[in-house]
Amino acid sequence: MQIREHLGAGKPAVILHPSGTVVTFDELEARANRLAHYFRKAGLVEGDAVAILMENNEHIHAVMWAARRSGLYYVPINTHLTAAEAAYIVDNSGAKAIVGSAALRKICENLGEHSPASGRGPRPGGLPELRLIACEEGEAELRGWQRYPECVADQPDTPIDDELEGDLLQYSSGTTGRPKGIKRELPHVAPAEAPGMMSALVSFWMNPDSIYLSPAPLYHTAPSVWSMSAQAGGITTVVMEKFDPEGCLDAIARHHVTHGQFVPAMFTRMLKLPEAVRNSYDLSSLQRVMHAAAPCPVEIKKQMIDWWGPIIDEYYASSEAIGSTLISAEEWLAHPGSVGKPMSCQIHILDEDGNELPPGRAGEIYFEGGLSFEYLNDEAKTAASRDRRGWVTVGDVGYVDDEGYLYLTDRRHHMIISGGVNIYPQETENLLVTHPKVLDAAVFGIPDDEMGQRVKAVVQTVDPADATEAFAGELLVWLRDRLSHYKCPRSISFEAQLPRTDTGKLYKGELVKKYSM
Repeated sequence: MQIREHLGAGKPAVILHPSGTVVTFDELEARANRLAHYFRKAGLVEGDAVAILMENNEHIHAVMWAARRSGLYYVPINTHLTAAEAAYIVDNSGAKAIVGSAALRKICENLGEHSPASGRGPRPGGLPELRLIACEEGEAELRGWQRYPECVADQPDTPIDDELEGDLLQYSSGTTGRPKGIKRELPHVAPAEAPGMMSALVSFWMNPDSIYLSPAPLYHTAPSVWSMSAQAGGITTVVMEKFDPEGCLDAIARHHVTHGQFVPAMFTRMLKLPEAVRNSYDLSSLQRVMHAAAPCPVEIKKQMIDWWGPIIDEYYASSEAIGSTLISAEEWLAHPGSVGKPMSCQIHILDEDGNELPPGRAGEIYFEGGLSFEYLNDEAKTAASRDRRGWVTVGDVGYVDDEGYLYLTDRRHHMIISGGVNIYPQETENLLVTHPKVLDAAVFGIPDDEMGQRVKAVVQTVDPADATEAFAGELLVWLRDRLSHYKCPRSISFEAQLPRTDTGKLYKGELVKKYSM
């Protein structure tokens, strides 16, 4: 499916919330075609990469579609990165072009200072010669950058003659080190002949009359892929310019949203809203929603189902696309905590020696039958993700039950070893966020002379006034009444904001470093 199959009716392809800016399917098609022509005339060919440094705005989908139908890799960059971090991705990806936005002007302006040509970057090369920036009328120009979309205004709004299917070149969130580029081989076919990104699932789950809500930043894998797949199916996508819990409820009510994709941290924040606020929005248009990206505490999901009904499905996957699982709300109620059964792939649970484990035993999760990929410019990491049979892992730990349902335990590198006992902190984190005064929590190991490591918790409270030693003591007692003693933190500290990505992944390394000193 392609967006050009849905032209002529003036139907919105994108509605930005809360600004209300609308881009119709006709406008999106024309914008993507003009930019595709511009890329070709600038010399970009199949396999080249285009870096995208944009917030959720009216231009970002056109840039992604232009690259995708030109046989190019498009590289969305996290807008919260520093100029130095963004410059690393631009260089590491080998991008031949970069498209930025006025809202991120400061980062765009400083990229050159940290590019390899300045002598501080990772390797020689410098910034791409083709640099476009989306500026509003009247805004000052940025030296060395061309104004977009003015610079493509004279390009044809019809498709380029040599359309080829491109792909997303996603960089990981970098929670365990520098971001890693995840690259798949291009199919070398026209878009019409290429398999849809997620067309089968979208067609099963939604229809052209659906209204899809995308509340997360589009520089992440799932939001970009899901929103583009929805558009390919003729579905209007409501894109939140920035997530906030009440604003999300307002978007659902105002635009009569039928479907959406969330992360558990969004559920937690919406549940912490006052009941009167939650009840003031009409959410009756919702038909089905999906969540993924991070494990969802069982109690949080139960509360969401109590609120929204049994319409909350879940999938487990990764940016590497090595395999996935799916579980419906109805199945989940019978198997609480599970992330479902595999879709078009096989799961293997392996011990540290690579032996398969029986149901009920936790080990590293490997997939068989997913897409092939490489970590760009990192042969060692690519090789380390495969076992001797070619099965692939991203380092998650879990187990399957007797019926084949997968349960996630934690990330391998998050495991705490205290006194020779393996402790997975996710269970403790999941329990902490169910406390009515806790908004967010992180549990990790810090050095201990006697035990090797000891369990540490850092908490973000709903009300900052509750961040006291007295409440820390109260929380410890509360945990010990509900959790095995060895899994309980030895101490609890407070932070005004935990370092999370927009998809809910914790930068635990920052906390470990701070509290290990």
